[in-house]
Amino acid sequence: MEIFTDANNCLDSLPEKIREYVEDKIKLCQPANFHVCDGSDEENQQLLDAMEAAGVVRRLGKYKNCYIATTDPRDVARVESRTVICTKNMTDIISIPASGFATITDPNIPKNLKQTPLGNWMDTDEMLEILKERFNGCMRGRTMYVIPYMMGPYSSPYSKVAVELTDSSYVVASMRIMTRMNSNVFKEIKTSDGSDIVKCLHSVGVPLPTDKPIFPTWPCNPEQTLITHFPERNEIISFGSNYGGNSLCGKKCLALRIGSTLARKEGWLAEHMLIMGVTNPEGIKKYFVAAFPSACGKTNLAMLQPVGIPGYKVECIGDDIAWMHFDEEGRLRAINPEFGFFGVAPGTSKSTNPIALDMVHENTIFTNVAETSDGGVYWEGIGENIDGLHEPSVRSWKNKRWSVDLGEPAAHPNSRFCTSIKQCSILDPEWNSPQGVPIEGIIFGGRRPAGVPLIYESFNWQHGVFVGASMRSEATAAAEFKGKQIMHDPFAMRPFFGYNFGDYLAHWLSFGKKDGLHLPRIYHVNWFLKDSETNQFLWPGFGENIRVIDWIFRRLMNQASARQTPIGLVPDQKDSNGIRGDEINPALLEVSQEFWLNECQAMRKYFEENVNKNLPAEIQTELSNLEKRLQQV
Repeated sequence: MEIFTDANNCLDSLPEKIREYVEDKIKLCQPANFHVCDGSDEENQQLLDAMEAAGVVRRLGKYKNCYIATTDPRDVARVESRTVICTKNMTDIISIPASGFATITDPNIPKNLKQTPLGNWMDTDEMLEILKERFNGCMRGRTMYVIPYMMGPYSSPYSKVAVELTDSSYVVASMRIMTRMNSNVFKEIKTSDGSDIVKCLHSVGVPLPTDKPIFPTWPCNPEQTLITHFPERNEIISFGSNYGGNSLCGKKCLALRIGSTLARKEGWLAEHMLIMGVTNPEGIKKYFVAAFPSACGKTNLAMLQPVGIPGYKVECIGDDIAWMHFDEEGRLRAINPEFGFFGVAPGTSKSTNPIALDMVHENTIFTNVAETSDGGVYWEGIGENIDGLHEPSVRSWKNKRWSVDLGEPAAHPNSRFCTSIKQCSILDPEWNSPQGVPIEGIIFGGRRPAGVPLIYESFNWQHGVFVGASMRSEATAAAEFKGKQIMHDPFAMRPFFGYNFGDYLAHWLSFGKKDGLHLPRIYHVNWFLKDSETNQFLWPGFGENIRVIDWIFRRLMNQASARQTPIGLVPDQKDSNGIRGDEINPALLEVSQEFWLNECQAMRKYFEENVNKNLPAEIQTELSNLEKRLQQV
């Protein structure tokens, strides 16, 4: 769909600075027309109807108001190699690698861009010149949509107002689900002219008419894609990709990259974390946040259906982002800045996450899943028997007839569902609280098939920050990496840091030095340990993860036993106050001296190469102390 015919081209409702910004970008991008979005049901249906008529989405007949979009096969995930933070001073964003910067060999990536495993940097003025050239006339033949939105609850002092300009109707429909999108958000701004509003500009990068071969229903420009952030200008500029993680600027771009820079400046934390409320059988409730890399089970844990210990109840506040601040009484509180779920579809089933599966059957946009002959959806691991799996009656994400016998997946491994948070049946009563909910435990985790125990508790706040800093996990399909290599992913934030990782660690450590704060305890979990001989998972996971949460819950109430190991405190299964429920395999709580000495070696090498002079002394001390404890075993 190129041009939206029912356009509202009046800019009067916009604050002065935003009106000027829109007018400037209209001159630069040269759209056929522009439309100021109001976020209404009527507007949304007009957009969806127009997209359906143009073939951008297909309506799914089996469900109520659900649609499916399939992308250009080159535009299916975040592109970390082309995601950049731009400032005047390089070391504000990245450390100089000990071995130096790699040479840029891709002719479509700016040659002066500096790439590191912990983020990429380029000079602001230099990048703006490149973007000016790419955006010049980029929206010809298309509509520019002006999306006013807010991240976080209304009336919250911690929410942020933003505006995104885009030429993608898919982005508009998705942003309406993922954010609080309407012109009323401007009532929440703290400056009369709107100078505090985060500005976002996005284009698919395909002006019309074009002589370039493009995917009929998914325009994008992968060769020219750049996802750029300008913290000093409070601005995000994204070009060439229509994939949600690159184009929905409120998501990772604002919520984490720009968000983390604002958090450091203003004294709070913007983190890649779920927020969950847990009520024990005695009716006591506690809130937790948890950080896992994408596609490692955050959504499943956020919507946990307890199995194995009767009487527990889990309620969800969010599955991906937490903005956290300490209140006047020194308690850490968290809000979910998002308004929807942008979840990974494959593996979601009645057994793994029945809450998610139920909520996506209404008012949902699916991307790169397969479509069944009766207008339903299908993906690997959905756990449903459908007719025609051995006959070519399923339409794959590649828009081809598919059967299981073809030997390739029907849905892309990073296929997604985008649905409103209000459709979650276990939504916590405090999900929209302007002040947020009090956090008592912080949980880190990742995919580690060997060596890392099921659960351990840090010794203190500083050690807990070190635990977060040393996280490693198998790579997932959420970004462009291939295979199952173990990657360093500190705080599950590796792709999302908005400033220098060394300074990020110092910011976390600073809270441990402040008087009057009630610091949450910090834990690390690993649901993915495997038997070295059978390659089968040692832990049942999913609903039974409540047994681990129960141990954490009881630790916070001084009711659960633990034994000290060199890496932290693990449940003492010789005591009845360890992990409750069925007997667990002892291998789940083993701490191997050889494995962890190798981990220390890998951590030291990683820190020396990628953080070097910016690594806080406290983290170096924690690593040295861990090595000493291991050598004494």
